[in-house]
Amino acid sequence: MSGTRRVRPSSGAAIASSPWIIVSIGVIVMVVLLIVALGSVRGRRTFAEAPPAPTMSLPQLPATSPATPGQATRPPTSAAGPVVPGLSPRSTVLPARPTPSPSAGTGTGGPSGPPAPPPPAPPVTGRYGVVSSFDGGFIGEVRLVNTTDTAQGWTVRLTFPRGRLVAAWVSGAEQGSGDFTDGVFTYRSGVALAPGASVALQFHFEQTGTTRPTSCAVDGAACSGL
Repeated sequence: MSGTRRVRPSSGAAIASSPWIIVSIGVIVMVVLLIVALGSVRGRRTFAEAPPAPTMSLPQLPATSPATPGQATRPPTSAAGPVVPGLSPRSTVLPARPTPSPSAGTGTGGPSGPPAPPPPAPPVTGRYGVVSSFDGGFIGEVRLVNTTDTAQGWTVRLTFPRGRLVAAWVSGAEQGSGDFTDGVFTYRSGVALAPGASVALQFHFEQTGTTRPTSCAVDGAACSGL
């Protein structure tokens, strides 16, 4: 058959028909590129190295010897360490508390002073009492006594917030002057009371609701008997 020609395969078709050749060429190229990249990185320093951290020396502790039996062990004295700027070491010693003096008025101390003397007795004393009581009113009295060696005048004040004063008089002595305003009955002696003498100021009240006054005083001193 003279008319038939044999077609020879081309080089491109041979490469395409053998995939392992393409893979081998790719691997060779990648290895070459990796070698070039490593060489360029070693040739220059991309990142700056951080400076080494400063070292701090530790305080040296003194060597301690084993304690002898029966001998008290004392804590070792610590060496002074580095001081941080801006801070100062604190002392662990607390200040001693001040001791209170006996004159400070404490319960354990001595007396602060002698007790105050009692107030002197008033020249004229008064004792309140009820002479008689009845429906709607009563008759009361303040018995006055001069405790001094000289004649003394006196003034009696009684407080009855409610009620009405009917009459007031001094029994067996010269009369004085009286007034009843806003529930306060005031009576002043007409003559001075002799030394050691006693006299009774009597009064008649109605509609007070009680025979006990809110207050009773002779020359500012409270009456007894209430």
